[in-house]
Amino acid sequence: NDPDTKASVSHDFTCTCDSDMTIVKIDGPATCTKDECTTTPCGTGQTCNDPNTSPSSTGDYTCTCANGVVTTGGAATCDNDECTATPAPCGTGQTCNDPNPAANVLHDFTCTCDNMLHDFTCTCDSDMTIVKTDGPATCTKDECTTTPCGTGQTCNDPNTSPSSTGDYTCTCTNGVVTTGGSATCTNDECTATPAPCGAGQTCNDPNPAANMLHDFTCTCDSDMSIVKVDGPATCSSDECDAMPCGTGQTCSECTTTPCGTGQTCNDPNTSPSSTGDYTCTCTNGVVTTGGAAT
Repeated sequence: NDPDTKASVSHDFTCTCDSDMTIVKIDGPATCTKDECTTTPCGTGQTCNDPNTSPSSTGDYTCTCANGVVTTGGAATCDNDECTATPAPCGTGQTCNDPNPAANVLHDFTCTCDNMLHDFTCTCDSDMTIVKTDGPATCTKDECTTTPCGTGQTCNDPNTSPSSTGDYTCTCTNGVVTTGGSATCTNDECTATPAPCGAGQTCNDPNPAANMLHDFTCTCDSDMSIVKVDGPATCSSDECDAMPCGTGQTCSECTTTPCGTGQTCNDPNTSPSSTGDYTCTCTNGVVTTGGAAT
């Protein structure tokens, strides 16, 4: 606009932006902008943004919903309750529910029969006493409830999920632990077959716990000072220790004095398992085996 067209008056013209009549420049072109958001093109509660306010740039503004739905060049549709669709998405006698009616969340609506609501039950196969109405039950299976361990043993099931089986433990009072079955708390090695000690020996297991092996002892009945750990002892039966023979007689392992007066006793085999093989010899040379000589 030139308010004074006289030749003598120059540099008084103005340039006014068509997009915004408040933007005026004298004696030169105006710098024009066009923020499309000034016309409030978005819906209530929506945020408008015009990334390019050049007058030649139109339709590039965005409208953003509070739930994140964004539309370019127009108001956004923030909600889309699928249950309000036509035709109705559910059948007759059914209740429709859209848990998230955001326009960008689709196909999550549910249809529930009106005449059969919330009356179903879920019962655990592992424990029929665990029942839940209107939802899945929390099932457990504690294998210790069947008392799988022996008397005096402590049972523990570390995982009571129905799919976890055979992982329970049985613990003895002496600390022996077995997984998946009753524990063997004691193991008296003296009761083994065959007997761990030889004939004429006494076996003793000082700690018969199942986890304490090779600690048994074999003690000679004929000499309690002869003891062997974890195996049979080497025993002898020197019957002469009691000096059963008279003066001038020679005793040979006959501590029970089985021979008569003046007879010489000889035991050729001093093994405790060897009995009845001793001999009694008279001074005149008569010899008897296994008894006093005549």
